[in-house]
Amino acid sequence: MSHIPPLDPMVAARKGFREAEERVRRFWSAVSVGPHGDGGWAVLLDGRTPKTPAKAPLVLPTQAAAQLVAEEWAAQGEIVEPSTMPATRLASTAIDRIGQAREPVAEEIAAYAGSDVVCYLAEHPTSLVERQQREWGPWRDWAAREMGVALEPIAGIVHRPQSPDAIARVKAHALSMDDFRLTGLATAVPLLGSAVLALAVEQGALAGGLAFDLSRIDELFQEEQWGVDAEAAERTAARRAEAELLDRWFRALD
Repeated sequence: MSHIPPLDPMVAARKGFREAEERVRRFWSAVSVGPHGDGGWAVLLDGRTPKTPAKAPLVLPTQAAAQLVAEEWAAQGEIVEPSTMPATRLASTAIDRIGQAREPVAEEIAAYAGSDVVCYLAEHPTSLVERQQREWGPWRDWAAREMGVALEPIAGIVHRPQSPDAIARVKAHALSMDDFRLTGLATAVPLLGSAVLALAVEQGALAGGLAFDLSRIDELFQEEQWGVDAEAAERTAARRAEAELLDRWFRALD
């Protein structure tokens, strides 16, 4: 998504600290969460609430979400490592930025439904086509049944427009969310290349790790044929961890 930071550890690290000498040492001992005076649940470092990059208090809508963020602060060593704090980054984005960009963010989410990975089937080989039909078909059906988002499968890579009504329904659902949930969806959609799979994770119908595996059936097929090197495997593991974190984020907001 162009309107919010991606859930990428290296990007987050660059955004968090401009230079190596700016790295922050841990300055707290105890981490907890507690009710905030203005509503919601605050992360507490030695009883005090840390600030977002825009200097807003780090307050989340549910106790579980605040606890998810607090766990990242508690896990820090002597030096604070932003790349190990994706839930904190999601929370800060929701608090500082998403409220000013809800409409364009929802439009970008809806645009992914127009070229959703689960709609583009290979033309060959037969074994890959059959796998895509078997694994993706049920989730297209789920989106139509549960979300009113009916998308048509397409053979080949040539773009074919989807129903404007389906696209509009995705946008409307995105806009119905609060800023924290919308931030999660806006991060999940480009990670998976799929509004359908991201919505299934957001709704609790599909686990984040499984959604990530489904999003890369083509890649998995190639890896099974030709193998995978260690560097690619490491990148894949990091992206899968992001999908699993987003699943935890949505469940914590429920």
